[in-house]
Order: sequence, then C-alpha cells, then structure tokens
Amino acid sequence: MANVGVLGAGSWGTALSALLSDNGHQVSIWSIDENEVKMLNEKREHELKLPGVKLSDNIVITGNLEQAVRGKDFLVLAVPSPFTRGTARNMKPYVSEGQIIVDVAKGIEESTLMTLSEQIGQELPQADVAVLSGPSHAEEVGRRLPTTCVVGAKSKKTAEYLQAAFNSKVFRVYTSPDILGIELGGSLKNVIALAAGIADGLGYGDNTKAALITRGIAEIARLGVKMGGKIETFSGLTGIGDLIVTCASVHSRNRRAGYLIGQGMSMQEAMDEVRMVVEGVYSAKAAAKLAKKHHVSMPIVDEVNAVLFAGKSPAEAVDDLMMRESRSENRTLTWEE
Repeated sequence: MANVGVLGAGSWGTALSALLSDNGHQVSIWSIDENEVKMLNEKREHELKLPGVKLSDNIVITGNLEQAVRGKDFLVLAVPSPFTRGTARNMKPYVSEGQIIVDVAKGIEESTLMTLSEQIGQELPQADVAVLSGPSHAEEVGRRLPTTCVVGAKSKKTAEYLQAAFNSKVFRVYTSPDILGIELGGSLKNVIALAAGIADGLGYGDNTKAALITRGIAEIARLGVKMGGKIETFSGLTGIGDLIVTCASVHSRNRRAGYLIGQGMSMQEAMDEVRMVVEGVYSAKAAAKLAKKHHVSMPIVDEVNAVLFAGKSPAEAVDDLMMRESRSENRTLTWEE
C-alpha cells in the first residue's frame, strides 16, 4: 500500500482521500485554510462541501505543506485550477526526483494557454506528472457509487501504478497515453456545461440540451485534435462521458452557475451563489483564445464568452447560435453523385 499526500481539501480532494483510504493507503490531506483543517480534524467531515462523507481516523489532516508532500509515494493535486501553479511552486522544495503527481483538477491557464499538467511540469520539472479525469462528481464518489475514470501518464508504468492505486469495486480506472486530450476534454466541457445550464435557466428542453452536448463535443474534438489530442479520447470518458454528466447533473457547479445566469443573474452573482470555484468561467476565455490561435470554429464557446464577459443576453446568444449559416453536420461525409 502507498503513502499518499492529497493537496486540496475541497469536495474532490476529500472524496478521493476517502476512496484511497478505503483502498488501504495511508493518506494525508493538506489544506491552506486553517479553519478547514480544524473542521476536518474535529468533525472528520467536510460539512460545507461534502456533507455526509465521513473520513477515517487513519487519515492525517494537516496545514503543513512539507508534511503532506515530502516522502510520499505519490501526490494527488486537487486544488482548484486557478491555484494549481501557485501550489505547485510552493511544493517545489519538498518534491523529490521522479515523484508522481496526479492532477485531478480541470482547467486552462488564460495567460499562457497551458493545461494544468503543463503548468505543474513547468514548476516541478523533477516530477512525474499524470492526470486523472472522467465523469466523477465528488458527491457520488464520496457515497461510494460506481464511477469510472481514466488516468493519463507519460509512461505506461506510471499509468498502471496509479490505476492499481485507485481501482476498487466502486471506482474503475482505465489508462491512456493521451494526457493532452484528457485535459482538453475535462477543461472545455465545463464551458459547454455553462451553456447547458443557461439553456435550462431559460426554460428550454431536452432537445436543446442534447443539441448543446452533441455540438459541444464536436467543438471540443475539433480543437483537441488540431492541438494534438486523439479523436478516440473525445469519444471516451473524458470527452463525451464527462460532458454528459457535467451538462445534466444536479451536482455540476458549472451547470448550476449557467442555470442562474439563464435565470437573470450576473456571472459574479451566480459564482457567489454556487459558493465553489466554477471552472468553466476561468476556462471560457482560454478556450476562445485557443480556438483563435488554432483557427478552429467554436461558436458555443464564443457565445458563452459573450454572455459572461460582454453583457450579451442569454436568449440572444441562443438565437444567434440557431440562426448561424446552414452547413453539413459532418464535412468528412460526401454525397454519392
């Protein structure tokens, strides 16, 4: 069994800590928030972000970053994406050569357009960086409901090591060498989920939701393949799988924020109401910049940005999507003359 450090004590970090502890690993959870550390130590439960999920007394909860990082067999980086780079930078003195770090957050840095693993690799060149992603709401993982994810790594050895560490009768893990595709699917689906939530807030139906999911994965795959991701990844767990659950689930903070915007709230009001980091808001501008850089059409992403940052009304954004120039669904298919 492994000695594991989990960095970030939000809902996802807490759920994965419980899972890894169930699997027999020795787990330490680190949080930068002293009040969070105190609450978890006293209550053995994250009452705000993951109520009802009790943590084993064997799990160590600490505010000491060195204690959480140094000497661990592998680290799980579970801080929200805007804090990934800063946390990785602070970890640097304690990370050893070849130490495995598996990132489980989802996002793209707007200023550099780097994925999270690229940011971690830049700050911690000595580390072996991997990613874990898929349709996996913390609320359900914490309740031990059957879930599947995929781990991406540079080497098959690292991927299979992490696969074995996380695998259980309630958490099945697949492996993949396509780290970039996994991260793009996991990040960009949050932007599409905002659109799905906005549609729900406007009172639109299942037809609209299905259209957004289907055309959303088309946009994600177009950009992902252009950037070097593999098309198979976008039809898998971190592509269409993660997109479906994030667009449809009551647990999705991105869908929830979009719903509130569709109901008339501003972006900031919606984020304040959700009370957790809404990753899609942070990824939306980056997605639009990547689309422009790689000359890829992403009309849903463009309209989400217009609603979030340019004051466009959600109803007008939907109208403009519906009235775009007519085209073939798939340009690789040709007519037989």
